[in-house]
Amino acid sequence: MTWMLLGAGLVLLIIGAELLVRGAARLAASFGVPALVIGLTVVAFGTSAPELAVSMKSAWSGQTELAIANVVGSNIFNVLFILGLAAVVSPLMVSRQLIRQDVPIMILISAVAAAMAWDGILAFREAVVLFTGLIVYTVFLFIQGRRKGPQLADGDVAGLSEKAVPAWRNLLLVVAGLVLLVMGSRWLVQSAVTIAGSLGVSEAVIGLTIIAAGTSLPEVMTSVMATLRGQRDIAIGNVVGSNVFNLLCVLGLSGLVSPEPLVAGSQMASLDIPVMLGVALLCLPLFFTGAALTRFEGSLFLMLYVCYVWYMVALALAVDYLPTLQVTIGYGLIPLVVLVVAGLLGRDLIARRRSNGAASQ
Repeated sequence: MTWMLLGAGLVLLIIGAELLVRGAARLAASFGVPALVIGLTVVAFGTSAPELAVSMKSAWSGQTELAIANVVGSNIFNVLFILGLAAVVSPLMVSRQLIRQDVPIMILISAVAAAMAWDGILAFREAVVLFTGLIVYTVFLFIQGRRKGPQLADGDVAGLSEKAVPAWRNLLLVVAGLVLLVMGSRWLVQSAVTIAGSLGVSEAVIGLTIIAAGTSLPEVMTSVMATLRGQRDIAIGNVVGSNVFNLLCVLGLSGLVSPEPLVAGSQMASLDIPVMLGVALLCLPLFFTGAALTRFEGSLFLMLYVCYVWYMVALALAVDYLPTLQVTIGYGLIPLVVLVVAGLLGRDLIARRRSNGAASQ
C-alpha cells in the first residue's frame, strides 16, 4: 500500500502541474501578459512544481534533509538521465547562448548552493539569498527576451494562451492543480518516509533517487518530446532552466517556509552535492565540443547516472563489495571520464584550427 501511495502521489503531482500550467497560462494571457513572460514564469514554475511541492511539504513537516535531497537528486537526474536519454534518441544541438550564458549561470548557482550547504545547514538568510537570486534571474531573462524580440516566445505557450476559454474554467484548473499538488506531495512524502524506515536507509537516499526521478518526470516528457519533434535545442534549455529554478526557487522557498534550517547530512554535503556541482561542470566542455551533445556523450551521461545510483544503493545497504566499488569509481571511472572529456576537447580544437586554416586560404 505504501508503494501504491508513492505511485499515486507521483501521478497527482504530474497531473496537478499540467493543470496548473494550462490554467495559469490562459489566465495570464487573458490579462494581456505576453507569451514570452508566461513562458519564463508560469511554465518554468509548472515544470518544477512537483519538486517545489515535495520540498516545501518536507521542509514544513520537519523532513528538512529530504527537502534538499529532492533538489540535489533532481538536478543530477535532469542532466545525466534526461539529457543522456534525449541525446541517445537524437543528438542535441547546443546554442551559443547556452554555452556562453545559461550553463555558466547554472554552474555558478550550483557552486553557491554547494558552498552554502558545505557546513551541513542551509540557514534562513541563505534561503533569502537564493530566492532573491530567483527574482533577479527572472527579471534578467525578461529584459533579455524583450530586447531580442517576441519571436523567442515558446510557440506552444502562445498557442495555449490563444485558446478562448472562460476565466472561471481557467481559475478552476489552477485551483484543481494546486489541490492535486498538495495532495500528491503529502502522499509522496509520507510514503517516502515509511519506505526509508522499512528499508533501513535514510530519507535522503529515497529523496535523491526515487522522489528525485519521479518529480522530474515533467522534464523527461518535455525534453524527449522536444527532441522527437526536432526542437533539439529546447531539450537542453529546459534542463538547464529547470536546474537553475530548482536551486533558486525550490531550495530558496523551502528554506523560507521551514521552521528550522534545512539539513544536508554528512553524506550529502561530502558526496551528493559535489556530484551535482561536478555534473554541472561536466556540461560545459561536452556542450562546447561541436556545439552538440552526441549519442556517445549521451551514453556517457546515462552510464554515469547508473554508476551514481548503484553507488548510492551500495553505500546505503553497506554491501560487501563497497570498498572495491569505491576504488573502481575513484581510480577507474573518474580518471576515465576526465581522459574522455580531454580527448573530445582536443579533437574539437584540432578540427577548429583546421577549419580556420582552410578558411584563411
